Amino acid sequence: MSTAIVVTGADLAPQALALLAGHEVVYAGKTPTEEDLVALCRAHDPVAIIVRYGKVGAAVMDAAPSLKVISKHGSGTDTIDKVAAKARGIEVVAAAGANAAAVAEQALALLLACAKSVVALDARMHAGHWDKAVHKSLELGGRTVGLVGLGAIGLRFARMADALGMRVIGFDPFARNLPDHVQSVDLATLWRESDAVSLHCPLTEENRGLLNADTLAQCKRGVILVNTARGGLVDEAALLAAVRSGQVASAGLDSFAVEPMVAGHPFQGEKNIVLSPHIGGVTSDAYVNMGVAAAQNILAVLAQQRVAA
Repeated sequence: MSTAIVVTGADLAPQALALLAGHEVVYAGKTPTEEDLVALCRAHDPVAIIVRYGKVGAAVMDAAPSLKVISKHGSGTDTIDKVAAKARGIEVVAAAGANAAAVAEQALALLLACAKSVVALDARMHAGHWDKAVHKSLELGGRTVGLVGLGAIGLRFARMADALGMRVIGFDPFARNLPDHVQSVDLATLWRESDAVSLHCPLTEENRGLLNADTLAQCKRGVILVNTARGGLVDEAALLAAVRSGQVASAGLDSFAVEPMVAGHPFQGEKNIVLSPHIGGVTSDAYVNMGVAAAQNILAVLAQQRVAA
């Protein structure tokens, strides 16, 4: 019986590897293609796949007859074909909450960078300018931040925003027992009342392009947008137009429709868009937490299936 585990990445935290002792762990490299993963699965017939980079679809699953579980090294499972997995009796699990602190902190960093013009002022200072007499930044205390998604990351960010003295409103049809500092609202209210909007929801076919020309037009003029969730939530052309028109004062983005971002992307060079390369969940602590959770999830599923057998 196969004991191999394929990791769609180049490494895994030592703490996670210790949990997987007894299994053969095979690495696919930093940028695995579907062809790479199919070849690895054919060669090793893994019982499990830990998904870090790349996508796992039907072709990869079919190349691994012994595959029982696909475990996401993180919380978002949109890179896994869950319909194909279900049809093949393969369980899909995620390390929910393992990188919540890291991503929430990145969202706060991007919000502050936008409100305080951190990147633009840094560039001006390095170029020898002193803009104290002409620059005014935005004070966040007393302003409203709207959160789309109130899971582990969204609620962590909500605590930080509340500590800054912001009013926190949020939309999440699945959230229950929200803390007192978060007011649940519908999306129309969130667009209308927010001075800043931060996205913390998974990407689904239903919410793809959630931020588009229509919804951006419903927002306050001069709104700040932060996205540390998934790039597909945002219509990038509509956002660029809104930034250039001033409808969106600034945007802090950590995720994009196509990753990695290629040279010549229209966001590059836009002074009111702050960019980071989808590293919100990439900290030394989150790396360990996500690896351990991904390994634990695999072991739990395999144990359950052994009992059921």
